[in-house]
Amino acid sequence: MKFILIAIISYLIGNISFAYILGKLFEKKDVREYGSGNAGATNALRTFGKKIGAMVLVGDALKGVAAVLIGRQLGGQEGAYVAGALVIIGHNWPVLLKFRGGKGVATTIGVMIIINPFLTSICAALGIIIIIFTKTVSLGSIIGMALAPICAVIFVRPFDLQLFIFCLFIAGMSIFRHKSNIKRLLEGKENKL
Repeated sequence: MKFILIAIISYLIGNISFAYILGKLFEKKDVREYGSGNAGATNALRTFGKKIGAMVLVGDALKGVAAVLIGRQLGGQEGAYVAGALVIIGHNWPVLLKFRGGKGVATTIGVMIIINPFLTSICAALGIIIIIFTKTVSLGSIIGMALAPICAVIFVRPFDLQLFIFCLFIAGMSIFRHKSNIKRLLEGKENKL
């Protein structure tokens, strides 16, 4: 029962779309009608500028942090994993926005900061380096996420099977959400910062 409660709370936290709320509040626009059509930090940055983009990034990360802390409080480490998965799902497919959300990168970073800060710092650093050198946010995001399960095997001792499975899940979800970006990357048509 407690895991069902954690799942519901976390999914609803994920539904809080800072890109949508701040876009409506400051610009009177629905971020999903512009750019990539996603309700996330990168599209908010491109559509509304650095200030709103930064606020969305922080807000989306903090909802990941909040959900995992609640999940851990109610259900231990297993509760943290359930909360982490469901807050990202809530961000990506929010029922309150007719399932048109973001791609979950900032929320995943917030989740992983609480789940395993060391692993997160490695993957985030690698992703940021790729973004700096390529000016392509999606490439850095995809590679940073895809490396999470690999880094979990290499750097986390003793080996943590639950963490590895969780990293596989979030990496798979991120790659799935970035499938259109992957297609454009392969075609050499992906947007740069």
